[in-house]
Amino acid sequence: MPAQDALELEVADFGPIVEAKVDLRPLTVFVGPSNTGKSWLAILIYALHRCFSGGAEGGVNPFAHAYYMARQGSRGLDEGTIKELVKLAEQLSQTSGSSVEQAVALSGPVAGIVRGVLNSQGDRLGKEIRRAYGIEDAGALIRKERRTRAKVVLRRRSSSIAEPLEHYLSIERRGTSFVAALPKGLRLKIQKDAGLRRFLREYPLALSSDSSRRRWIWRRFLGRLTELALPQVLGPLHQPAFYLPADRTGVMHAHRAVVSSLIESAPTASLRPTTQTSRLSGVVADFLQQLIELDAPPQWSNRRKRRKGLGELIEREVLEGVVGVERSSVVGYPYFTYLPDGWKEEEALPLTNASSMVSELAPVVLYLRHIVGSESLLIVEEPESHLHPAKQVEFTRQLVAVVRAGVRVIVTTHSEWVLEELGNTVRRSGLPGSRAKSPARGGLALRPEEVGAWLFSPKQRPKGSVVEEIEMDDETGLFPAGYDRVSEALYNEGARIFNQIQRSRGA
Repeated sequence: MPAQDALELEVADFGPIVEAKVDLRPLTVFVGPSNTGKSWLAILIYALHRCFSGGAEGGVNPFAHAYYMARQGSRGLDEGTIKELVKLAEQLSQTSGSSVEQAVALSGPVAGIVRGVLNSQGDRLGKEIRRAYGIEDAGALIRKERRTRAKVVLRRRSSSIAEPLEHYLSIERRGTSFVAALPKGLRLKIQKDAGLRRFLREYPLALSSDSSRRRWIWRRFLGRLTELALPQVLGPLHQPAFYLPADRTGVMHAHRAVVSSLIESAPTASLRPTTQTSRLSGVVADFLQQLIELDAPPQWSNRRKRRKGLGELIEREVLEGVVGVERSSVVGYPYFTYLPDGWKEEEALPLTNASSMVSELAPVVLYLRHIVGSESLLIVEEPESHLHPAKQVEFTRQLVAVVRAGVRVIVTTHSEWVLEELGNTVRRSGLPGSRAKSPARGGLALRPEEVGAWLFSPKQRPKGSVVEEIEMDDETGLFPAGYDRVSEALYNEGARIFNQIQRSRGA
């Protein structure tokens, strides 16, 4: 699993959350009672990824070199800025041609451009956050008892950065603002790819070109440096994120009927009066769209020989069968099937006829097979839904395998079984050679710094929830989330009933 520098998320007066400070790790778990803000925080993280990875607004990435050139192409650079860029180019040229990476100070024009591009994202961020929650008024994101603004701080820590980078997101009723704070003396690693090395070989020609040509060349250089610098400033947020909502089973069952209805009504849409329909949240809309766009996999017989991927492990160890996606020969619309182990191909079941467990985990399999890549973020709400406790444990082990493969994972859960298995996963890291075992044997482990659990606790004063990290108990190996109090209360109630019955019989 590639090393991930830490990213902290600090939230105040956001939705039902009074305050939260979360260290986003390769595997992050949100646990706590219902209506305490677990999904609120998960959706916020998803929206931040969508904005900064370029997933919002039709895939347009405002930090990409081409986008920067299109926006900045008509703007000139003053002579002072060009001189600073010349110094930076000379610094990068001093290393040997075989060197592919060099640390440079983020200062002068590059720091200004990075800061300017980030600070210009307030409106775009606000739009994406509102879309993700399916709301139109930013005021709905502010904790009601506060009624002024919600604050989000992104704190980026890195082994190569002396001071943490802090970015401030403020959500107010009149709009959203974003301010990037870059410490002085910030040094970043610049990847000298083929394009940048070619420029460094040719940049002396830019010094003798006419002014317009020279400015155009240095704008290209500045745009490329900005594109290389931003991922290090933003950390994991520049990677794509995918969200599997808690109601994914219903969406899986209903999506075909919904789209079919839309297709049938399209030719006569202009003839019908408009009606008010419920608004989909962005996470559900994205989930629906990604299902529609899934590519069909190879044939069943070929896939049975190739069960080596993460999705195939879940099929083998949890589902005991194969999830399929095929496309209609008429409109190319996908439909989903389930083929239990030992059944013939022609006996495959429509997903709507499969068990609720299969429907619940089918999207996870499909996403891992078709969509999610290494270093992406996968958010899974309530992975325990419709699963027997034994299957919850096995699925948790498979999520650990996903993390070990380089995918970062956030789960929201109410399951004691999930937490107990995660505790075993962390304790297992202390065994010799445990990290090399196969996920199919349930032997995978994660180090303590790779797993984080946060408890969402409701409070009355101030009214809302407070989010605090749950430290694993060294003696029991458990993440204490309060489930033991529920078990104790049930036991005491059972004992009380038993004693009452005994007394009544004695009377």
